[in-house]
Amino acid sequence: MNQNLSKSFQIEPIGYIKSPYKEKFAVPRQPGLAPNAISTIEFYPPFNDELAFIGLEGFSHLHVLFIFDKVDYQSFRPKVRPPRLGGNQSVGVFATRSPFRPNRIGLSIVKLNRIIKQKGKVSLEVIGADLVDGTPIVDVKPYIPFVDSVKDAVGGFAKEPPKMLLVEYKDDTKAQLLKLGENEFLAIEQSLRQDPRPAYKEKEQDTKIYQARLYEMVISFVVKENTLQVIKVEHA
Repeated sequence: MNQNLSKSFQIEPIGYIKSPYKEKFAVPRQPGLAPNAISTIEFYPPFNDELAFIGLEGFSHLHVLFIFDKVDYQSFRPKVRPPRLGGNQSVGVFATRSPFRPNRIGLSIVKLNRIIKQKGKVSLEVIGADLVDGTPIVDVKPYIPFVDSVKDAVGGFAKEPPKMLLVEYKDDTKAQLLKLGENEFLAIEQSLRQDPRPAYKEKEQDTKIYQARLYEMVISFVVKENTLQVIKVEHA
């Protein structure tokens, strides 16, 4: 084997993300599915230098590379069970976006909402991220439409967007969530509509009460058929 190919490389995080998702449960399974979810990428010095971001304002979207740091990955798994296939059918890991990857590297496309400059340092406000709060960021690259958008691309077993649930609110739970702000309320509803429950569950007979921690709220809900009902809202 070529010795250069067998070398290992150490990747240093350049920052982290502040997002509405305080734990893995209820994080959208793909970026852009909760378009009202606003997050902020904070950079460590020296990577937060304004000079590193000159020209970025001309791009609408970004590739964000990050580490699946919440995944307990001990050894290589050649096959995984993606949620899109119900969590019961396994395929090759390289045919999925599973977090159980050899180097735990994730890739998301997010919308650049604004570049925040304070005292010579920079952070990026982005929309539609599917990352847990505090996730380490290892790189940011501009999305370039004429090469990154492939007109005739085929999506394998993920050809269509996931089916969405209806969301209903019991008692004053909707009013409680609206106190966070309309944008935050919409981001929460968009996240819940995607059915955060484990894909392998026998969902037709599922009566369990689930909890999702979004922003600073713990949201309890149940799902029956195609409707998710929020039954309780409390501060984390």
